[in-house]
Amino acid sequence: MLWPFNRFRNPAVPRGTIEAIYGMIVAQAREPAFYADLHVRDTVNGRFDMLILHLWLVLRRLQPVQGGSGLSQSLFDRFCADMDDNLREMGVGDLTVPKRMQAFGEAFYGRTSAYDLAFEAGDEALAQALSRNVFNGELPESASALAAYVREASAALAGLDDAALRTGAWSFPKPLVASLEAGA
Repeated sequence: MLWPFNRFRNPAVPRGTIEAIYGMIVAQAREPAFYADLHVRDTVNGRFDMLILHLWLVLRRLQPVQGGSGLSQSLFDRFCADMDDNLREMGVGDLTVPKRMQAFGEAFYGRTSAYDLAFEAGDEALAQALSRNVFNGELPESASALAAYVREASAALAGLDDAALRTGAWSFPKPLVASLEAGA
């Protein structure tokens, strides 16, 4: 289990590696094609959903990697620090931050559990999970296209050498929009 308070101990993974990988996750979550072409809501919540989705993809890939649990924990700690920083930048008061962080944690664990189950259950289940969590039960075509992207990104991550994965020497694939355009 990833624990949000481990960031206070000495990290086993170089900070530069964590920053590089987390930076890629954030950059991919902000990819304009998700919002313009796949119709993910371009809101704080929509961007949060895309951040969780990409973090989940990386954490899922790190599970079988030697040393992956330490890297996963460090990435999760970085995510928690980022969420805390963002709340404070948005002007959320010190007394409210812990409640909001708890809500973020619940959202993270709820979504990643749903994605894990749906990923194993097949494309339709994955599209339904994405529809519920990213699209509020709407836009089934967009959810299907996002599910295809998730499969592609997962396959790209699976094809990476463990050493490249651990050092952040990789990138996410560009989002596929052709499948959505074909259905239009």
